[in-house]
Amino acid sequence: MSDKYTELTGRLSDHIGALRKTIPEATQAFSALAQAAMAEGALDLKTKEFLALAIGVASHCEGCIGFHVKKLVALGATREEVMEVLGVAIYMGGGPALMYAAEAEEAFEEFSRACV
Repeated sequence: MSDKYTELTGRLSDHIGALRKTIPEATQAFSALAQAAMAEGALDLKTKEFLALAIGVASHCEGCIGFHVKKLVALGATREEVMEVLGVAIYMGGGPALMYAAEAEEAFEEFSRACV
């Protein structure tokens, strides 16, 4: 198996770092939005990460899939939980979401191997 999502998230992180230097106001504003949206409240962080993954799949965003699956693995999400979230994403996004759900399954397998 490849390390596609490890490489993807690493590469994107490098380029996001470059953006932080070049357009700090915009990236700081995005970071503040992310922190506010993901802060625990009525929903815990894991639930919010599940939502972010489903939206990433339905929106066809490989970077979103990589970063949110990586976080979910770190939060202890089980394969069964992730697969149920992917089922909802497929339902909401149709055939294209099925293809990206397969990508998310690949990312989950990859990041889970790294944590063993």
